[in-house]
Amino acid sequence: MIEVIRWSLLASLFVVLSVGSALAGIAKNLSPKEAYQLLAERPDVVLLDVRTPGEYREVRLEGAKLIPIDQLLRRMQEVPKNRPILVYCAVGSRSSQVVGYMARNGFPEVYNLYGGIYAWGKKGLPVLTGLP
Repeated sequence: MIEVIRWSLLASLFVVLSVGSALAGIAKNLSPKEAYQLLAERPDVVLLDVRTPGEYREVRLEGAKLIPIDQLLRRMQEVPKNRPILVYCAVGSRSSQVVGYMARNGFPEVYNLYGGIYAWGKKGLPVLTGLP
């Protein structure tokens, strides 16, 4: 029952994140290799992980800031608007919703890791595992 409620709340959050004003900033999907290149070329990029704490402990990208999607609206002030943001989740669906929301709400440059951390790992790109 609790899982049903949790998923219902997450579905509601997706609706909130999907609704907004006209697109205000750049929102773009990046392949894992494009994202890796962006991180290498732009040290000012903020790497935002929107998965659960459990997923984060299992595998994550170095330097990622964890803000689970269900906490994002109340913690949005932790994400700087004056830097590019690369958002990722497991497979790219949650992060895509977040990127759209951020672009509509004043973040000028936000990117979605298309395929998420799983696609990143399949390309053999570096990940961290275990407790941070």
